[in-house]
Amino acid sequence: MKLVRNWMAGTLMVLAPVLSAQPVAAAEKLTVLLEWFVNPDHAPLVVAKELGLFEKAGLDVELLPPADPSAPPRLIAAKQADIAVHYQPNLYLDHEAGLPLVRFGTLVETPLNTLTVLKEGPIKTLRDLKGKKVGYSVSGFENALMNRMMTVAGLTKDDVEMVNVNFALSASLLSGQVDATIGAYRNFELTQIKLEGKEGLAFFPEEHGVPVYDELIYVTHRDNLADARLPKFLDAVEEAAIYLTNHPDQAWGLFIKAYPELDNALNKQAWADTLPRFAKRPAALDIKRYARFGAFMQESQLIKAAPPVSDIAAELK
Repeated sequence: MKLVRNWMAGTLMVLAPVLSAQPVAAAEKLTVLLEWFVNPDHAPLVVAKELGLFEKAGLDVELLPPADPSAPPRLIAAKQADIAVHYQPNLYLDHEAGLPLVRFGTLVETPLNTLTVLKEGPIKTLRDLKGKKVGYSVSGFENALMNRMMTVAGLTKDDVEMVNVNFALSASLLSGQVDATIGAYRNFELTQIKLEGKEGLAFFPEEHGVPVYDELIYVTHRDNLADARLPKFLDAVEEAAIYLTNHPDQAWGLFIKAYPELDNALNKQAWADTLPRFAKRPAALDIKRYARFGAFMQESQLIKAAPPVSDIAAELK
């Protein structure tokens, strides 16, 4: 037995340099362009990175906030990045413009947009908006939301005055410049208003005639749909979304460890308000839901014709 042990020990000593010299598979790089600066909307991405879930999947994921928020779709179309976080409504506009983008996953599976007023003000129902000023940031989709909500309330677009307040939605409402805003996010602006000592009242588009849509999605170039990195990416963010659901406090700790400058009251409340809205099955695609929303975009004259869902969205196999 002693001879056998000595033989095995000697063999292992000889093999050790050989074994240690075996190449370790390098992680595959994957560039993800965000749609805006890092915030709690990106929690599954940040937590997946901090927990090492991307690394476990063999991916080296880089999260890049854009210098120009309009750039990510164009960069994906030019194949200068792999994945972009994007808005479902914008995907239809990009498709009509000829960009070869395809949704392959979901990040935030409900709308975040709201029509917001001050709770203490005179507007208690949408009908009370008649003759009032409504602030907006970006024309097009926000106007379409407003028009549909007004129609359901028995009003027309001419019953309100639309005022471009750029991105000062909360400030314009608090100052009395406008009576309401369209485009404020229910997980951010409502908290901003509260931190200023006021209470906001939100009307949700999906409860007033607008079809439900995904606020944030993952898109890639159509040519990349067979890329084996994409399902690995979705598996990692799915695991992160479940972790967020089960361990919200620990996940918050990971988030602010990665981005300590975001450790404040606004982002902590936004974190709690956004948790229920993350897709737990990011790869899943609801074809009927996408078709309904495409029809809304066409009816709102934002696009000439609603594309077949298969032209703009895919469920990876």
